[in-house]
Amino acid sequence: MQFKTLNFKTLNSTNDKAISLLKKKNTKPTIIICDFQKKGRGRYGKKWITLKENLFMSIFFETKKKFENKYFTQKNCLIVKNSLSKLIKGIKIKKPNDLLVQRKKICGILQEFIRINKKNYVIIGIGVNIKNSPNIPNYQTGYIQEFTRKNVNKTIVYKLIKKNFEKNY
Repeated sequence: MQFKTLNFKTLNSTNDKAISLLKKKNTKPTIIICDFQKKGRGRYGKKWITLKENLFMSIFFETKKKFENKYFTQKNCLIVKNSLSKLIKGIKIKKPNDLLVQRKKICGILQEFIRINKKNYVIIGIGVNIKNSPNIPNYQTGYIQEFTRKNVNKTIVYKLIKKNFEKNY
């Protein structure tokens, strides 16, 4: 599957933009990237903190599968983990949807499902801490650049993730 990419400076949330596009009948497989999210979110409505130079993206496409969250969660975590493993080693999946290195969260994945015009779509929001991470009391966070000597930026990370999603779907 090939994904087109849409880039934005600022959005409320990349997942919200995906929902908006789907409702407007923009249903081709798409990746949305933005530099800043005003209202980025995680599971259960938790806030995803947006810091400069990190990656905020959502991927959406039609699915013939039933909305089996467990299936998509496991598959998508593995795709993102395998993508990031080209840059850093020791990534662990903290169920259901976080990626950790040395017990520090470097990536969160939020999946949502929407049905429009009798078709099912999955939206996968991915936030990756690349150059910095938020300071959250009683919660360890990290970022890719902390664990590698390589110079990593969001374009590199985006291309790795895009390539693996195209290969796996």
